[in-house]
Amino acid sequence: MTDLIKKEKIFFPNLDGLRFFSFLVVFFAHIFVTDYDYIKNQGWYKIFKVKLFHDGDIGVSFFFVLSGFLISYLLIKEKEYTGRIHVFSFYIRRALRIWPLYYFMVLFGFIAFPFLKSLFGEVPNETADPVLCSVFLNNFDRIVNGPPDSSVLSVLWSVAIEEQFYLFWPLLFFLVPPRFYFYIFIVIISGSIVFRTMFINESIELLTPGVIGDMAIGGLAAYLSIKSKRFLKMVENSNKFLNIIPYLAAVLFLVYKYEIFFNPFLIVTKRAIISFFFAWIILEQNFCKNSLFKISSLKTVTQLGKYTYGLYCLHRIAILIVMTIMQLLGINKHAWQLWVIEFPACLLLSIVLSYYSYKYFESYFLKLKDKFAYIVKR
Repeated sequence: MTDLIKKEKIFFPNLDGLRFFSFLVVFFAHIFVTDYDYIKNQGWYKIFKVKLFHDGDIGVSFFFVLSGFLISYLLIKEKEYTGRIHVFSFYIRRALRIWPLYYFMVLFGFIAFPFLKSLFGEVPNETADPVLCSVFLNNFDRIVNGPPDSSVLSVLWSVAIEEQFYLFWPLLFFLVPPRFYFYIFIVIISGSIVFRTMFINESIELLTPGVIGDMAIGGLAAYLSIKSKRFLKMVENSNKFLNIIPYLAAVLFLVYKYEIFFNPFLIVTKRAIISFFFAWIILEQNFCKNSLFKISSLKTVTQLGKYTYGLYCLHRIAILIVMTIMQLLGINKHAWQLWVIEFPACLLLSIVLSYYSYKYFESYFLKLKDKFAYIVKR
């Protein structure tokens, strides 16, 4: 443990707000599920659920890029600060951050969900493999067994991919000399694109090699911001109007994702293209001195961003509770009820659950996590 070692402190005040906006993309993809065809056929529903938020992939991609940036930044700084990568300590930190809430969700999905479903007169039909889900192989489980019956398990595939990333990423930095770090990112980004090309007709969005390029691009941004003074100075002094481009690109990807990425070449390079603009946003928010706007100025959004892991995992439970109550009360039959009742109730309950999870459950493990850290947030 590192209690007696003076710890270097870093702080990226704008990342929490970015996390929250990414969560919202995932949240919007999961609300407004309805069995009523007359609602599904309405124009707003086709735009919102079919075109804009058919899935939360854009939000998940940003989470991957951000994870790659932060983890790589911390590992490179740890190497500079202590002279080595402390692999075991890294694993302990990640376990203390991810495992408690993750395994709560797994238990809820396999035990509480089928019980509650039976209680309301429905027949549980869970296809997910509890063994695969217990060892962070949910993405492979989804490929083999399809989407789980328990909606609360359905978001954990991306957490599993991140855990797979965390398993080998510090080993690369431990085994590879620092002068070759740059090539780690290039090889993995290129390798991911090659993999996506070779298996374009397979489940490349769920297979770890098909998405790990997102994290490597985030890692490359971290590496360049630390190791290249010229690159960092370029970002610091970049034109504030030029920096509007990645935000406009993010909106275009959200609105016209299927129109933009329409042929095989663009499909296999889609994640690399999107991740490039997301990495640009992260760099601009962290280092640019001339930004038109910093996310940290949105105090409430920034505060909520601290609970993003809980929001990501627990919002499915919140949606399940609200939709069940609305169905029992018969207040889910009109579009206005979805907007006026379901949307704010689901979001508010998600925030409440994640806040209490963070304060009374996750925070205990986060305090332990810092005991194994050499670089900490201030």
